[in-house]
Amino acid sequence: MNPLVLSLLILSLGLGTTLTFASSHWLLAWMGLEINTLAIIPLMAQHHHPRAVEATTKYFLTQATAAALILFASMTNAWITGQWGIQQMDQTIPTTMLTIALMLKLGLAPAHFWLPEVLQGLDLTTGLIMSTWQKLAPLALLVQIPNLNSNLLIFIGLISTMVGGWGGLNQTQLRKVMAYSSIAHLGWMILIVSFNPKLTLLALSMYILMTTSMFLTLKINNSLDMNTLATSWAKTPILTALTPLILLSLGGLPPLSGFMPKWLILQELTKQELPLTATIAALSALLSLYFYLRLSYAMALTTSPNTTINTAPWRLKTNQNSIPLSTSIALTAMLLPMTPTILAI
Repeated sequence: MNPLVLSLLILSLGLGTTLTFASSHWLLAWMGLEINTLAIIPLMAQHHHPRAVEATTKYFLTQATAAALILFASMTNAWITGQWGIQQMDQTIPTTMLTIALMLKLGLAPAHFWLPEVLQGLDLTTGLIMSTWQKLAPLALLVQIPNLNSNLLIFIGLISTMVGGWGGLNQTQLRKVMAYSSIAHLGWMILIVSFNPKLTLLALSMYILMTTSMFLTLKINNSLDMNTLATSWAKTPILTALTPLILLSLGGLPPLSGFMPKWLILQELTKQELPLTATIAALSALLSLYFYLRLSYAMALTTSPNTTINTAPWRLKTNQNSIPLSTSIALTAMLLPMTPTILAI
């Protein structure tokens, strides 16, 4: 792709998200979401592969449906109350419709079916944008809406954590595993959004950090399925030794950074007198942990049959920039002791 066109599309992505962040009017927020969607579509289809075109079409239809539902819900609220402001969403039916539309945009269960298929058709760089940046604008809107139905959000959050765990169990394609990981992590965020929005933003920040580390690792190793993970030790031995830390951090194991949001969310759910919800969420995390451990095992403890030539690439220097990866791995593994400081901020 032409660098100027690429720069324009990335700037448009930033503009769409920023417009949604800055708006207090539903029409402006909707415009931001549409700019965001239209900017990423050429990035998704840039390789002209049939799977990429299929993924782009699925994504466009899903996002267009969600955007139409958002516009319909905000117009319904304006018709009833005469207000277009995001903070004036005090009617039950429009608020519920908006919540469901944002769930569809985010790819949360039970409206999650498009996300694994779309992510599987993309390259790793665009998949990283899809898994991280594209979550920001809908979540920002969800945090701003007052009078959210907490029972609906808890139901969607629990379903998402369980679907994200069960769905990833039988996957061998790494992009689909990361898609189900995304569904599970967003389920944890949605559980807590009506009680403690700041905690949702903390969980989102940690999720973005860990997912960025994982996608950059897969990109350097050029790994798309579990079989190629077993050969990664021959390409990048040090990175292969560190990758299980990223995976176990995604699973939420102490003393890694991924334990922080899960621990704080379970604590907050207990304070809200929701012990059953906290128990189900904690048990569903074990499902996700199983497939993270499968990937760790494939990467660190499995040696694939190799010829002498195939075991030599670690001597070759990579052209990819390793500074973002090294920084994100360090933060993914070592932020847990900083929890009191982060909470104070």
